[in-house]
Amino acid sequence: MVIALDCVSTQDSREEFKLAPFTLTPNTNINQIEQVALSLPNAELAAKEGNYLRVEYTSSVFRYVDDMELKIEGNQLLVRSEARIGYYDFKVNRERVDEFRRKLIESGLIKAADK
Repeated sequence: MVIALDCVSTQDSREEFKLAPFTLTPNTNINQIEQVALSLPNAELAAKEGNYLRVEYTSSVFRYVDDMELKIEGNQLLVRSEARIGYYDFKVNRERVDEFRRKLIESGLIKAADK
């Protein structure tokens, strides 16, 4: 059995794929989240509708595209980041989401206790 190791999500319960919750601070909105997501390297907004964003990240060398989906539900930011092709991404998606989390904390948009 081959397990795809190219996706991480706040909604996945499997240890190797799950992300800790992103609890929003009061008054955080999707436009603020968008600014932080687009501040990461090689980012481009692909879709925005209501409280939902999809951001594409293109690798510098091989031009692979990863998708990060973000959705505000209540006081939570749902996060899913996945490579479009392949079964292993060398933890690039997890590292990107970890950097995204750090920037959100620094910006005061999520609670620092979420790790």
